[in-house]
Amino acid sequence: MNEIVLSTLGHTWILDLDGTLVKHNGYKIDGSDSFLDGAKEFLENIPEKDKIIILTSRTEEYEESTKLFLKENGIRYHHIIFGVPYGERILINDDKPTGLKMGFCINKYRNESFDIKITENEEL
Repeated sequence: MNEIVLSTLGHTWILDLDGTLVKHNGYKIDGSDSFLDGAKEFLENIPEKDKIIILTSRTEEYEESTKLFLKENGIRYHHIIFGVPYGERILINDDKPTGLKMGFCINKYRNESFDIKITENEEL
């Protein structure tokens, strides 16, 4: 299990959709999306004060059905970006002078369960 210890400040979550939160190409193969084990619960436990940005390589042709799936499942997000390139996703950010790390990256295997534990530390 991956574990991240975060501050109690508000966070920005940048999450890939296919193969990370839902079955990769499930909307094509099965005719509809399905959450990977633990992904829906993880999303539901993101604090209300946090922002959620979802990235997907899906074309805008699938925008309506994707948003409907998220809405029907009660998934809160602030932005969803379609047509993201298939290549690597790079986050560049600065650390605070206090030493607080301001960027994290977790790579998980495609279609594997969502086994990431987040804890907050008031001392950060």
